[in-house]
Amino acid sequence: MIKIKRVKSSFERNILVAPFGFKGGYVTEGWQVVALMESVNGFLGLGLGGQGVLWSDAAVFAKHSEAEGNAMMYKMTQFALQRAAETSFETPLDLLDKLLPATYEYGQKITGNKDLRLTFALNALVSVDNAAWQLYCHENKITNFDGMIPADCRPALACRHRELASIPLMSYGVGLEKIIQAVDEGCFFLKVKIGADPDKDGDQEKMLAWDKQRLSSIHAAIKDRAITHTASGHIPYYLDANGRYDSKERLMRLIDHAEKIGARERIMIIEEPFPEEYKIDVHDVPVRLAADESAHSEKDAIERIELGYSAIALKPIAKTMSMSLRIAKKAHEKGVPCFCADLTVNPILVDWNKNVAARLAPLPGLKIGVLETNGHQNYRDWELMRSYHPCFDAPWTHTLQGLFKLDDDFYARSGGILDVSRHYLKMVS
Repeated sequence: MIKIKRVKSSFERNILVAPFGFKGGYVTEGWQVVALMESVNGFLGLGLGGQGVLWSDAAVFAKHSEAEGNAMMYKMTQFALQRAAETSFETPLDLLDKLLPATYEYGQKITGNKDLRLTFALNALVSVDNAAWQLYCHENKITNFDGMIPADCRPALACRHRELASIPLMSYGVGLEKIIQAVDEGCFFLKVKIGADPDKDGDQEKMLAWDKQRLSSIHAAIKDRAITHTASGHIPYYLDANGRYDSKERLMRLIDHAEKIGARERIMIIEEPFPEEYKIDVHDVPVRLAADESAHSEKDAIERIELGYSAIALKPIAKTMSMSLRIAKKAHEKGVPCFCADLTVNPILVDWNKNVAARLAPLPGLKIGVLETNGHQNYRDWELMRSYHPCFDAPWTHTLQGLFKLDDDFYARSGGILDVSRHYLKMVS
């Protein structure tokens, strides 16, 4: 049993280069949260978390200012960390089971939202969960990521990629010229946000028209590019709606448009097309649909799979590593592929994600693994944030022609996630 004797938390705010648009809204900054745990045996666990209020619960974001929403999520982190100091645990998964219900209930109270999405609580718990994992490894003399994976989760994480495609994010404000530039620089798997609200009036017809034009422009610009990393030899499209489509019928109109312009077979994934409560069978949709926000837990992931969703976006950096491992296990048992998506996180959290992405089987149609990461596109002080990484100078922290090259050093050092960052430790010392 691991017994905690001391906890502490802090955060710092990092400004974005420009307002970042998705889910019909915009964010201007990211809060990096630090959680420290010290055990009675003197071992330390230092965990980081990146807050995504708009992503995890758009209703909270809409009701409060951006700073208020972030402050409420941080209060939930503090609440969970104090609860952790009052308990013992065998593994971080056990600790999550103890903390999640109470943290969620506390979140309902402080947000005034009885229908608070579970992902909001999970997002608040990421730094606590990561601190627990680091502490767990130090207590048990586990020196690498492979050693910390629970035995029943290992079949889902059995690959060892030497290359990962770095997926950049094209939010509403990213113009076509930037998309073409990314392709010219070697990126071949682009995550494009759809579901914009161009006139800020919630008109779904205007949204659909905007999305059709967006897809047409992108397809016309890059459809003839040849690549070697896909079975088709073409650049695949990854569309993320963040729950903005109100019906299957409207989504099918977008897919019919894609068929008309010759782009349907290029769409590898449409992620989270519908609101979470829109639980409709999608087996007849002729494009692979992926669950993201709606797959809060392994139970939710199974429900989405039974509805016909045929991919799951894992977010260790947004739903906790513990919950993500459980979801990966269930998806693997169901024969459903997973991939790792970002939440505009800091460079250290990129490598928490990367450790999972490096071990997942490739998506059907791809020859290599993938990892979405967009912090370098969106944080004003990204290079300064990179300097806080314990392995910031390692070649596997960089992309080369759209790829992360993962060598023996990456696997031996587990991407640096079990090392302590001096900068973030100083914040809680």
